[in-house]
Amino acid sequence: MARHKKYDKVEEAEPALDISSLIDVCFLLLIYFLVTSTITPRESDLGMALPAANPSQEQPVIDPMFIRIEANGAIYTGVGAGQQPMDSDESVRELPLLTGQLEIYSQAAKAANSKPLVQVYADGDASQQRVIDVLNALAGVNINSVTFTDLLD
Repeated sequence: MARHKKYDKVEEAEPALDISSLIDVCFLLLIYFLVTSTITPRESDLGMALPAANPSQEQPVIDPMFIRIEANGAIYTGVGAGQQPMDSDESVRELPLLTGQLEIYSQAAKAANSKPLVQVYADGDASQQRVIDVLNALAGVNINSVTFTDLLD
């Protein structure tokens, strides 16, 4: 009888992917994008005095300034017949007309030894960015007594 030699089957090594260089490339790309990216400035931090649960009894010495933000992005100051149109182009983030009006109001309040108070009415369909633009304009002239209202006289 012939001898049959049994050979062990050579196990084929499973193909492996060496990813150590891939990890290095990923870290290099991450560092590249972190270094070359621009950091967008944060919105102005506003130290607003929020209204209390129960209203205070003392009345402000100077009348509050009313700002209305329409759904189309137009901004108005004042109420009733004394209403004045301000900046209306929603694509422009800086509000030069409103900022000028706010500076005049702030100086008048300081002259009267009073704290400037602004009430903002934002239409329900107004963009949030437009409201933030108005708040940034208020912070730019150091007005931090701001309330939001849903009623205009």
